[in-house]
Amino acid sequence: MYTDPTMTTTLPELALAELIADTESEIVRLVQDRDPSTHGLYEMVRYHLALDGSGASGGKRIRPLLGLLAYASIAGDHRRALPGAAAVELGHNFSLVHDDIEDGDRERRHRPTLWSIYGVPQAINAGDTLFSLSRIALHRLTDLGFSDAKVLRLMRLYDETCLALCEGQYIDIATSESDELMSVEGYLDMIGRKTAALIAGSIEAGALLATDDEAVITRYRRFGWALGLAFQINDDLLGIWGAEQATGKEPSDVAHKKKTLPVIYAVEHAGPEDRARLLEIYSKPDPQAAELTEIVQTLERVGAREYTRDQARRYRDEALSELDAAGVVQPAARARLREIIVGVISA
Repeated sequence: MYTDPTMTTTLPELALAELIADTESEIVRLVQDRDPSTHGLYEMVRYHLALDGSGASGGKRIRPLLGLLAYASIAGDHRRALPGAAAVELGHNFSLVHDDIEDGDRERRHRPTLWSIYGVPQAINAGDTLFSLSRIALHRLTDLGFSDAKVLRLMRLYDETCLALCEGQYIDIATSESDELMSVEGYLDMIGRKTAALIAGSIEAGALLATDDEAVITRYRRFGWALGLAFQINDDLLGIWGAEQATGKEPSDVAHKKKTLPVIYAVEHAGPEDRARLLEIYSKPDPQAAELTEIVQTLERVGAREYTRDQARRYRDEALSELDAAGVVQPAARARLREIIVGVISA
């Protein structure tokens, strides 16, 4: 375990706002202008991250928070893990910039997306810049006294996680372009790569920086994997039945004809009439409001809402069980981790 005698190992408060502020300070250090000729590039990066002084939302920073809490739950003070947290957030946002282009989304977090302002070529380049900065962020771990072997292992973990994200995105794009719905099993595999892999990687990174105990690191990765699945499944639930004030966005997955878990489950388990009607409405380019209401009613009738809620709860509870089984969690960090899990996964 790595410790720093100048830093406390107690966690009397462990305020989440402080962890977010420390992460953003670490990121700001990386995204400052390098020279006048590239000012516009870093301006784009800061805009996307909502670190441009506008007061816009940059998201909940869940992934770096989880990584810092994983580290703190074993080792105490979170600050030595900040480069890893910054790397996670920068890598996550690289994927979001590219997702917005691939999906044609013009708005993210109530602001225009990068490509809709600066065009596709510059947005792709800004996304690539975020990816490169996520790698550079890890270099400071060497300055903080972590061994080269430890840093290289973390870099390998992040590279494998990024590859999983790309694989998941490929599956998502390929299936969205097909008239056929994937199976529930196939969907869980896809979100495992797209969502669970990054959350699991964030948490595993915090654990491996804090300890050399492989059993503990494995438990934390399993914790993160289950949590990532719960996170996405809960998002699928809210995408149809969530309140806008709770999610920050309209529950519009049905209007956008997204093939999320409730829809996939319904098609697999509905009777012939309901299945045919669901597929018919989903094949229409512009379904009417009454047809969208009909979809939601059908989902509820075949038990898709309850199934999705049960799956979110199942993986949430599995995540907490893996965390407790690690046997090393400091109480304050455990409380904060549970606060995030319960707050974000409302199923």
